[in-house]
Amino acid sequence: MASKSRILPPGPRPLPVLGNILGIKLAEPWVTYMEWAQVHGNIIYSRLLNQEIIILNSEKLARDLLEQRSYNYSDRPQYPTIDLFGMTFHSALLAYGSTWRLHRRLLHQAFRTEAALKYRPIQLRRVHQFLLNLLEAPKEYVDHMNTLSTSIIMEVIYGYNPAPRHDPLVTVVERASATLTREHTPERTAVIGALPFLLHIPPWFPGAAFKRSALECQKLTVEMIEAPFEYTKQNISAGIAMPCMLSDLLGRMKEEDPSYELAIKNSSATAFSGRLSGSSSVLMVFMLVMLQNPDVQRKAQLEIDAVVGQGRLPDFSDRTSLPYVEAVFRETLRWHPVVPLGIPHAATNDDIFEGHFIPKGYSLKANRAMAHNDDKYPEPYKFKPERFFALDGKLNDDTVGLVFGFGRRICVGRHIADATVWAAMVSILTVFNITKAKDDLGNDIEVTPKWTNGVTM
Repeated sequence: MASKSRILPPGPRPLPVLGNILGIKLAEPWVTYMEWAQVHGNIIYSRLLNQEIIILNSEKLARDLLEQRSYNYSDRPQYPTIDLFGMTFHSALLAYGSTWRLHRRLLHQAFRTEAALKYRPIQLRRVHQFLLNLLEAPKEYVDHMNTLSTSIIMEVIYGYNPAPRHDPLVTVVERASATLTREHTPERTAVIGALPFLLHIPPWFPGAAFKRSALECQKLTVEMIEAPFEYTKQNISAGIAMPCMLSDLLGRMKEEDPSYELAIKNSSATAFSGRLSGSSSVLMVFMLVMLQNPDVQRKAQLEIDAVVGQGRLPDFSDRTSLPYVEAVFRETLRWHPVVPLGIPHAATNDDIFEGHFIPKGYSLKANRAMAHNDDKYPEPYKFKPERFFALDGKLNDDTVGLVFGFGRRICVGRHIADATVWAAMVSILTVFNITKAKDDLGNDIEVTPKWTNGVTM
């Protein structure tokens, strides 16, 4: 219990044992957190059963704590579901320490700003294949987007060239990622953490669907980690491996070191498994907002026609000459952040921040709904690319970087994700119009958006 000199941030009064779990929309907790902010302010204390949580609803607060004090807020809470779902390999979920630092160093070598530039030919080649897939089977656009993001990251990491459509290894990672993002949310793990006996009930027991999902995810995760890793190692031994992150890292090993090789394997699988939470989800949002905002779509297409012309597809050298397309890209990230709460940080030590006591071990959630702060983004639920232009008509410096996280836990693959999404967006706008499908009588089929729930939307 905090003393009077160590006062926790304000928040809704928790019930005994249950805490605030009955007052949260478990499918959309970020909505509840924003509602609480209207009453309690932008830094809020909440308890979900036995989980103590500090919620940050302001970008400034998130940067002040998670970046300016990153030495104290770079840890992760350790949930029982991490092991249950076979996710102990995942770099993003590791506790702050030597293993995480090694993973981070390996990933940074491959994905830092300068290194990411060498992957651009791969990205453009894959985007052009994506356009062909859309042309041949437009109704399967969701599958094509998943294949695009997966094929890029598999070639970058493993030198693996997946089939243009329905690749078996791509299917494995899609199934594993879908299960994880659906089940592994802090709000749901709070229940298992508070009731650990649930970990021991048999999968066939009524209400134990989560155990069946966990067993499936464990199996898929092992295959996802091992299959591409062995593929690359065999190609290295045969002397036919393509240049990629894994062959480069393994080539730097001076002697066999099982712990170092395991770190390489797990950090590679992390980058592979994380691709769905980025580019493909953002592209689905892009398709929706272009459908809903035909005037924005047309204005972007006119800019592309004027700059790129009719004889070629755009490439990365065109990006700075397409400011309105860039504004559409930023507004897509802002309008509906696809990872609304990210992965929580955890306090390494007790801290005092602006008079509030933040105890050691408490989780901190940066609520990406801060992208809907109407002080910074007036009419936040409207899709308005123009908000990213300054009075002089030039793009402002707001790149909506908050969607990639904060501090030492920021998404290490953000440069590749950014480039992939931009290239896909501008290419779609160059070649296609996004419109409603027609029924058998030629009438428009109305669109009612439905969002998935979980870590990624």
